[in-house]
Amino acid sequence: MGQSASQAHAFYKEVAKNKTVWALCDAGGYACATNSSGQKTMGFWSSLSRVKKTKANFEAYSSLEPDEISWENYRTKWLPGLKKDGYLVGLNWSGANVVGYDCEPDWVLKAVELQLQAQSNA
Repeated sequence: MGQSASQAHAFYKEVAKNKTVWALCDAGGYACATNSSGQKTMGFWSSLSRVKKTKANFEAYSSLEPDEISWENYRTKWLPGLKKDGYLVGLNWSGANVVGYDCEPDWVLKAVELQLQAQSNA
């Protein structure tokens, strides 16, 4: 499993376990980027430690602050809004170039819901 795949898998599992999602923001809004395909992407992380590490390692995000979002709010408001606005979801971006998988909001919802189901069946 590659680094991006590993980060995505960790995102689904950790969000399902902790029922929170983390973003980086300031008064101007949330951390966004345009990926190599030209698609708008907004970054999200599955833990405070992951988002703090990205903030510390990527100069462009150094002035942003972590923002905690409940899974319920993310599931019912954020993901539908991202889909409507044509954004992809950046999963646990990491490394010096802040890279990782960018997924459709519907896929993120399905993957986390499957993890929640698996946890309740365990």
